[in-house]
Amino acid sequence: MDPRVSKRPNILLVMTDQQRADHLGCYGNPIVRTPHLDALARDGVRASQFYVASPTCMSNRATLMTGRMPSLHGVLHNGIPLSREDVTFVELLRDAGYATALIGKSHLQNFGYNNPPIRGWENLNGGTPPSDAMKDAHRHHRRGRDYDNEWTPYWKADPSFHVQTPFYGFDDVRLCTMHGDRVQGDYARWLAERHPDPDSLRGRENAIPDDRYDSPQAWRTRMPVELYPSTYVAEQTCEWLARHAQRDDDAPFFIQCSFPDPHHPFTPPGKYWDMYDPADIPLPPSFHQENMPALLRAVHERTRAGASREAYVPFALNERECREVTALTYGSISLVDDSVGRVLARLDELGLREDTVVIFTSDHGEMMGDHGIALKGVMHYRSVTQVPFIWHDPQLPGQRRGAVVDGVAGTLDIAQTILARAGLAPFNGIQGANLLPAIRGDAAPAPERAGIVVESEPLQYAFGRPRRFKVRTLFDGRYRLTLSDDPAVCEFYDLETDPHEVEDLWNEPSARGQRDRLVAALAVEMIRLSESSPLPSAQA
Repeated sequence: MDPRVSKRPNILLVMTDQQRADHLGCYGNPIVRTPHLDALARDGVRASQFYVASPTCMSNRATLMTGRMPSLHGVLHNGIPLSREDVTFVELLRDAGYATALIGKSHLQNFGYNNPPIRGWENLNGGTPPSDAMKDAHRHHRRGRDYDNEWTPYWKADPSFHVQTPFYGFDDVRLCTMHGDRVQGDYARWLAERHPDPDSLRGRENAIPDDRYDSPQAWRTRMPVELYPSTYVAEQTCEWLARHAQRDDDAPFFIQCSFPDPHHPFTPPGKYWDMYDPADIPLPPSFHQENMPALLRAVHERTRAGASREAYVPFALNERECREVTALTYGSISLVDDSVGRVLARLDELGLREDTVVIFTSDHGEMMGDHGIALKGVMHYRSVTQVPFIWHDPQLPGQRRGAVVDGVAGTLDIAQTILARAGLAPFNGIQGANLLPAIRGDAAPAPERAGIVVESEPLQYAFGRPRRFKVRTLFDGRYRLTLSDDPAVCEFYDLETDPHEVEDLWNEPSARGQRDRLVAALAVEMIRLSESSPLPSAQA
């Protein structure tokens, strides 16, 4: 903690799910209305080049909690719970006397859907089909009650089922699982107390007819705004803050207010469904891209072959669908913004605002029509990998109001920065950088590193490739270099001259010098990000 600050701050971490950086007004979006988050940025600091460690929910959320890359904490893809043996920054806050709470989406453990058989597994795993009898390299399989806390079928089957705490450092948890109007967990029990037949409000089968929209995963929900998950997250956060304010001690708090939206399905409720007209939504500049790299081409080919567009696999869109899902996503974002405004107002009412650091970010982005596709995946376009990051800190000496951190930073840096702000030492093996000097304008986020590394290992959808492959990307501020053990997946973009990432320079002779320089820089960063824990406990 800064020696000029005598009191440990409260910390409110607000998260959204699947929100790209340019889906906020303060990041230059001229259409979406986000006045509360924009005001937070005007009075705080935002990062202009903030990247995830992985463009999948569980992988990047695990990185946020541990300050470690997916290749170290082992959550390589959705469907792999974070080990309870891993250290989280929330545990360190709790050990130091912080009251800790999580309201909303966690997704550090599996919350729904058994893993389906993987088509083409015979090509991906040397001919061995998947089965429960297969042995992983680690004996710890991350199974059992410690890893069932978010499993939606258990919540639905047993009214007494709950999150066992402490949960990765959180002493108090109000859980949301799933997305859109189908959210379950603690939210479902709250909903059942307020409506006699909650299931009659959920899903496409109960949707309000609206012939204006005909997009995949989009329906006009019957769930009213006052019962929607975003409202629940805001309400429960406000109630927890009020309870904390009544404590007779001076313990600071860390609370994570985590919204399941604007993730698909696209179901903004009430007035938020009609808030944006699809006719006013421009198509992305890359929508009609013709010369596509291998992974994009695979998504378009899969869609043309008639594959379902109602799950979690990325799919192609036509122009109408692109405009519709973008308009509906903006509606969900505006509801989240109004909900954040409600939480901030509660901080003011309780007299907590001046002692509370407010942080805003998202777990990854969304293609949202870029290159003609929706959702996310192993494609490391900035649509998916670049997310917002806002830091509002009334008590931090030297914080520049309304400033922008232009250096490259990322989710990997959040744990280090929160621990530093709380005056706590990091643990051995934590990665990332302390961003407080950059927030104050004293230094670049991490001058010793070449950029931010993004990792992907597609384990559930092969993107048309003949074998399992891995991807590593380096963002250095100007270039995006993507390297893979599958040569067809390697890419190189000059983001200064090609901000929409449509001209792949990997095989361009004139770019070879810069490309090779970035390959070497990525290799050094991967070495720097390799394991450094545990420390030796004896001479031998």
